[in-house]
Amino acid sequence: MELARANRLHIGIFGKVNSGKSSLINLLTNREVSLISDKEGTTTDSVYKNIEFGALGPVVLMDTPGLGDKTELGFLREKRSKKDLERADIVLIVISDPEISEELEIIKSLKKTPKIIAINKCDILSHEDKQKIYDKLKDLKIKIIEISVKENTGIEKLRSEIIKLKPEEEIQIFEGLAREKDLVLLVMPQDIAAPQKRLILPQAESIRELLDRNCLVMAVKLEEYEDMLENLKRPPNLIVTDSQVFKEVFEKKPKESKLTSFSVLFAKSKGNIKSYMEGVRAFSKINKDSKILIAECCAHAPATEDIGRIKIPKMLKKKFGEDLQVDFQSGAFLPDDISKYDLIIQCGGCMLTRKNILSRIDRADNLQVPITNYGLTIAYFKEILDKIVI
Repeated sequence: MELARANRLHIGIFGKVNSGKSSLINLLTNREVSLISDKEGTTTDSVYKNIEFGALGPVVLMDTPGLGDKTELGFLREKRSKKDLERADIVLIVISDPEISEELEIIKSLKKTPKIIAINKCDILSHEDKQKIYDKLKDLKIKIIEISVKENTGIEKLRSEIIKLKPEEEIQIFEGLAREKDLVLLVMPQDIAAPQKRLILPQAESIRELLDRNCLVMAVKLEEYEDMLENLKRPPNLIVTDSQVFKEVFEKKPKESKLTSFSVLFAKSKGNIKSYMEGVRAFSKINKDSKILIAECCAHAPATEDIGRIKIPKMLKKKFGEDLQVDFQSGAFLPDDISKYDLIIQCGGCMLTRKNILSRIDRADNLQVPITNYGLTIAYFKEILDKIVI
C-alpha cells in the first residue's frame, strides 16, 4: 500500500514566474511531472506529485505558482503559493535574475525550515548579474547551487544537497507509551461516521506501529469492550480509545491500565502537546461572548454524529451558552485572520504533515491565540484529562 501523503516529506519549489521551477522538477524526478512552457504563468495552481527521491524515500514535490504575477488572478495564486510554505518540510528557492526581493521575503520567513537556493539559467546569466545575486544573499547561511535546466547542469549536485536537508524523524505515535510484549487494547467505535470496510488512518497507523514494536494488539468495538476485558488473562498495559467514548472506557477500565485516545496520540506525534495543554487552560476564560474556531484538516461531508461539527459544539454551547460563536474551517489552511478567536480547537491532524500542523500552532502562538485539540478538549469536558496518559 502506498505511503499516505501526510507521512511523506514535502519539498516545496518556489520562485518567480518563468524561473524554470517546473522544468527543474522534471529533471529532479527524471519524469514529466509538471507541464512546462515558455509562456509565463503556466503553473496556475500548486501541483503535488508523489515520488521516490533517493535517500529521502517517498516524498511529495510541490510545484507552486510563480511569484511576481501582478494580475489580480496572479495575486491570488501567489497568496496560495505562500500558504504552501506551511506544508513544506524542505524549501527549494529558484532564482533566475538579480531582482530577488520576493525570494528574500520567503527566505527570511522560513526561520526553522531547511532550505536551499538554486540559481538557474547560469548558462545565460552574466557574471555581473550572478555577482548581484550573491551580494544580496551574502548574509544568509544557505547553500547555493548554480544550475541550468536548459543545459541539464548542476542538477545532480542539487539533488544531493536536497537529500542532506532531511529533517529529524517525526515523533512516533507510541513513543514512551508502549514497549515490546505490552498488551494494548484499541477501542474503536464503528458508528455512522466510520468509513465502510476500512479503518480510519489513525487506527491503521496505530496498529502498524504497535506491530512493529512487537506489542500484543487487540481491537474491539465499544459494545464488546467489557467482554474483551473479562476474557483477558491480564489487564492491558495501555488502552487507546476514540475520544468520543473516553468516559465510558475510563469508567470500566482496569485500575492498572493506562488510558489515552487516538486524537491525543496524534496531538503528541504530529503537533506540540505543550501548546495544546496550554490551550486547554483557555476554557477557564471562555464565556458566551467568546469566539471559537474548530479546525479540521480533512474536507469531508459531516455526518450526523460528526465529532467536530456536532459533538464538540454541543459540549461548548451546553457549558457556555447557545450564543457562543463557533466557526468551522476544513482543509490544509487556517483562515487568514485567526486573531479574532479566543480559542482554536484542532483535530488530530492525521491528514496533514507534522510541519503543516506545527506551522498552524506557531501561527496561533505568535498571535497569542490559544490552540488545543479534539482529544484534549473532550477529556477536559469529560473531567478525565488528569487521568489519561500523554
